[in-house]
Amino acid sequence: MFSLAEGCGCVSFRGGRRARSMGDDSSSCRSSEIEQEVPKKLSKRLLNGECTMKALAPFLKFWKRDTVSMTKAERTMKAAILIQQWYRRYLARMEVRRRYTWTIFQSIEYAGEQDQVKLYNFFNALLSHMRETSGRPSSERTSRTASVMEQVFSEESDEGGGVDETALPKHSRGPDLEFPLQRKDIDLLIEAFRKKKHRLHPKQVAQILKEASQMLKRLPNINVATTSISSQITICGDLHGKLDDLLVIFHKNGLPSPENPYIFNGDFVDRGKKGLEVFLLLLACMLAFPGGVYLNRGNHEDLIMNSRYGFIREVHQKYRHNAERLLKLIENVYRWLPLGTIINNRVFVVHGGISDTTDLDMVRSLERDKYVSLLRPPVNEGASPAEVIDKVEWKQVFDILWSDPQSISGCVANALRGAGTYFGPDVTATFLSKNKLSFIVRSHECKPGGYEILHNGNVITIFSASNYYELGSNKGAYLKLCGNSLDRQFVQYTAAVSRTRRLTFRQRVGLVESSAMRELHSHIMTARRTLEATFRSMDLDQSGFISISDWCYAMEETTHLGLPWRMLKDKLVRTDPETRRVRYMDTFDVPTNKVGRKSDTQTVVETLYKNKRSLEAIFKILDKDNSGYITLEEFSEACQLLGKYMPNPMTQEQLVDICRLMDINKDGLVDLNEFLESFRLAEKSLHEEEHTLAELQAT
Repeated sequence: MFSLAEGCGCVSFRGGRRARSMGDDSSSCRSSEIEQEVPKKLSKRLLNGECTMKALAPFLKFWKRDTVSMTKAERTMKAAILIQQWYRRYLARMEVRRRYTWTIFQSIEYAGEQDQVKLYNFFNALLSHMRETSGRPSSERTSRTASVMEQVFSEESDEGGGVDETALPKHSRGPDLEFPLQRKDIDLLIEAFRKKKHRLHPKQVAQILKEASQMLKRLPNINVATTSISSQITICGDLHGKLDDLLVIFHKNGLPSPENPYIFNGDFVDRGKKGLEVFLLLLACMLAFPGGVYLNRGNHEDLIMNSRYGFIREVHQKYRHNAERLLKLIENVYRWLPLGTIINNRVFVVHGGISDTTDLDMVRSLERDKYVSLLRPPVNEGASPAEVIDKVEWKQVFDILWSDPQSISGCVANALRGAGTYFGPDVTATFLSKNKLSFIVRSHECKPGGYEILHNGNVITIFSASNYYELGSNKGAYLKLCGNSLDRQFVQYTAAVSRTRRLTFRQRVGLVESSAMRELHSHIMTARRTLEATFRSMDLDQSGFISISDWCYAMEETTHLGLPWRMLKDKLVRTDPETRRVRYMDTFDVPTNKVGRKSDTQTVVETLYKNKRSLEAIFKILDKDNSGYITLEEFSEACQLLGKYMPNPMTQEQLVDICRLMDINKDGLVDLNEFLESFRLAEKSLHEEEHTLAELQAT
């Protein structure tokens, strides 16, 4: 006989092997006995993985007998364990797919931010190139610099001129807000945004932005919050234009008030379609409930980031004739947002993180309003661009807005984002000890469950935008700190529950995976020329095939995404079953789908020549003497600088040859028309070459 081992529910044997009965109904009798001894909960415990295979080894040997002699209970248990093994393998495969999908999304997201920082570095270096300009007054140089930067970074708009923002709309009216704002106005605003009713009048938008700026100006660089009145405080992470998530938070946790205070930890806009609504609602709540809302600045509270990730485009679409006015007011709000918040002198809430050089005293004393954009530092009167910024002070702000934690000790530059640092548990412990703090709450990174705890509980990441990468990709979360002891309570949620509930787990993973592969394909296509040249250099016999190792090496060296290319191989290319070699041209044939996020992947050079104004700005910078021409000498001086930011590094001699080619009339000078025409011809040549390659592939 066998029975359950006491305490664990595992099956064990007691006594020897049973003798077989010669009776016809003996099998059913034994089955009846055994079924009485084996509780019904056993199969559930097997499926839950509570019974180990080692504990069941004697029973598994028993199953090896002739199937005819197996009882009903024995067959049931064997089937249950087989189902458990299959289900575990299925979950493991789904988890692998989920993880590499997540890696693709994050790598591409960080690569985009890195390109944006590179773009800033490029223009900042060009502006530094102007500092040797002779015979030009400093004030003229300063205004020209500001004008050039404004041309480069402002979004192209097709509006036909401004309209008085006080004029009433012709066809529709939004909610009628009364200033100063009160609870009823917030209810009206939420109702209008939730039901997608008439848009808020631009005059009222401007009024909210102006009053918010005035209130923010009175706040310190590091805000001070307390739970002495409320006995609790709620911390929300990145929202990124996800109005549904903000409304879910207010529904579950209540509207802000002095008795129910909130800290919103930056990145209110970009990527989502409702960034303006989220931003206005948060500012309105801050105005209507003094002491109930604390706003921290994130790395996306920056118009240069907004120009790449969609918020500027959103403002232009929603307020065509008043967009530029409103964007100037929004920028003024950005510059006055506090850089962090400290709760009860114990918890430091900041968007990004810290570094080994973070000094809260320095952060408290700096003039935060001069950092209109961290990617476009201010240029003061009478100072050359190289002398404008206190590099130590600038790094303080950059580190707390852009940094990420790492599991290993130390503090290194954040190469993935291109800005900020990776800080380890030792850096966190030193910072907390020095400032007599208990732990850090930060955001800045999307997490599958909406939050993550690192560094022995000393660093908490909170991310409040659910479905961030794709429908079903992640949950959102917020953190409640309760009582004087600041006990932690995490609340998870998912917006658009009705849509996600209809999807199975497999469908959710597949949907997110498909979106990730589209993003990856878009990123691959931006590097097609370089990637294809690398493939062909490895294909010595011109067979169209290279080894798997060579393919993986080429993909990583070209894209620098840090992805598991061997795992992704079957998704991107076909492999010869006999030689196990990769058909590398398949890399560019990944089918695309119009469904999903619009990719914002583009190279630095593509960003530069996507519109005429950027090229005109570059021309003015290279034209040091403001003569209207670029000489070979002027271009040669900038060659080394330009080479650092080209996708394929060139020698100085090659760049000088390019300048000679730009000189179409061969007079030794390059004027603006020749400069623009050269880029037009280069872009046309690029498209023709890609078209020819496509035709060759088709034949």
